[in-house]
Amino acid sequence: MLLLSRSLHSQEYICQIFAHCCKAPDHQTILFNHGVVQNIAHLLTSVSYKVRMQALKCFSVLAFDNPQVSMTLVNVLVDGELLPQIFVKMLQRDKPIEMQLTAAKCLTYMCRAGSIRTDDNCIVLKTLPCLVRMCNKERLLEERVEGAETLAYLIEPDVELQRIASITDHLISMLADYFKYPSSVSAITDIKRHHETELSDTEDADSRGAIDESQCTAAFLTFPLSQMTQQTQLVSAATSEEKLDHDLKHAHELRQAAFKLYASLGANDEDIRKKIIEAEHMMDRIVNGLSETSVKVRLAAVRCLHSLSRSVQQLRTSFQDHAVWKPLMKVLQNAPDDILVVASSTLCNLLLEFSPSKEPILESGAIDLLCSLTLSENPALRVNGIWALMNMAFQADQKIKSDILRGLSTEQLFRLLSDPDVNVLMKTLGLLRNLLSTRPHIDQIMSTHGKQIMQAVTFILEGEHNIEVKEQTLCILANIADGTTAKDLIMTNDDILQKIKYYVGHSNLKLQLAAMFCIANLTWNEDEGSQERQDKLREIGIVDILHKLSQSADPNLCDKAKTALQQYFA
Repeated sequence: MLLLSRSLHSQEYICQIFAHCCKAPDHQTILFNHGVVQNIAHLLTSVSYKVRMQALKCFSVLAFDNPQVSMTLVNVLVDGELLPQIFVKMLQRDKPIEMQLTAAKCLTYMCRAGSIRTDDNCIVLKTLPCLVRMCNKERLLEERVEGAETLAYLIEPDVELQRIASITDHLISMLADYFKYPSSVSAITDIKRHHETELSDTEDADSRGAIDESQCTAAFLTFPLSQMTQQTQLVSAATSEEKLDHDLKHAHELRQAAFKLYASLGANDEDIRKKIIEAEHMMDRIVNGLSETSVKVRLAAVRCLHSLSRSVQQLRTSFQDHAVWKPLMKVLQNAPDDILVVASSTLCNLLLEFSPSKEPILESGAIDLLCSLTLSENPALRVNGIWALMNMAFQADQKIKSDILRGLSTEQLFRLLSDPDVNVLMKTLGLLRNLLSTRPHIDQIMSTHGKQIMQAVTFILEGEHNIEVKEQTLCILANIADGTTAKDLIMTNDDILQKIKYYVGHSNLKLQLAAMFCIANLTWNEDEGSQERQDKLREIGIVDILHKLSQSADPNLCDKAKTALQQYFA
């Protein structure tokens, strides 16, 4: 930084060095703490375009995913102007494309870091339209890739920006052009084979037939010429191959960028998802993307599919018409963790009860695959594996539930109930709750796993868990209380009965209501043995609490308490 005042060249290269070596959050912190922001801000108004450009690139690297830097940048003054205003000027159409794109990145990163509001005019009226312009087919391939990826990042968390982008310059149909390049090595190979055929034809022409003495002179003269022609063609073919490889690389990057942008556009809004899916050959493109050789394209295609799978309508129609579950299951067989996480999230949606894909996925051996995911060291994969099993168990028949329990094993189920990741714990409780639904299923599962389940319930209710975890656990108890024979496991367990009493008198309404469901199911007088159960609950003081709660200010709790009391007097 001491060299910044030496010359314009020094300024250009120093900014370049900072931008190139800043690769991680701790690098950003080091540069920020050494005053880089203050020292290079004035270079944005340099007389040299190269200096301005490198300073701008440096700011884009510093601001990326960094609230500390971004919050500082928003208040920096350069020649009396705030930095965001200078970036906006650099977005103007008369500025070089490189400058427009990099300035748009700076504003995008500041917006994502929270230093500029998503509804600020500099984002809605300047940054977003600029990035959409970069997606136009008139732009260079590199610019289109960068524009689409930056726009995807800008709009990803904000539904209003997604809606604005979707109706700007026919963006959704514009992205279709991103797929009009050779999409596979086979397409490239066909073109290369055409070159090789031309070469072999030349060789055949040179070697065709024997040369008699009268042709010797002519042959001698033409042979070097023929060799030279062949060499020229070899160089030409090599150059063409390099260009084709370059085009294939860009074809991959374009499709990756398009899938990313489609995923962001369709993240929240049903109408936008419908427009995306209705784009020509869209589902075919996604299905093809799932089997791409490029890992990055596969990941982007899975992300796009995941985004669109949030639509109930599309799960019932387009996803079924194109049997997307087949290539998705193939992806799940052997993929890196980052692809597995998104693919398994998508599978969770395909296993919802209203999805027609649920049955064929079950028949394809998904249970074993999902059970194996719960053994992963990656918490996100454990969550998704158990989440998908939870969706699978919802309103399922006894065979599926038994297959899940067999595939998961009792040991693994209870290992998941003590998982350090609260999301894994919550989904495991959700799975248990879905397994323990409908009386015959409740009684059957509790007859084989009752002891361990009651131990797990006790363990969780006694532990230092949040309200949601304890509420879910009490709901499991309420389901057990709805069984015919399973009820006895609660009624013969004084520790559990005391816990139900404790939580029905708890200060948290959610826990009170969940405990109230347990009491309602235990006291229901149409069930056999209800009188004995009512008497035992009276003995431990439950009826007194119910009288008190029948005067509750919360109408729901009040009604539940009154209903439970009526069972005593019916």
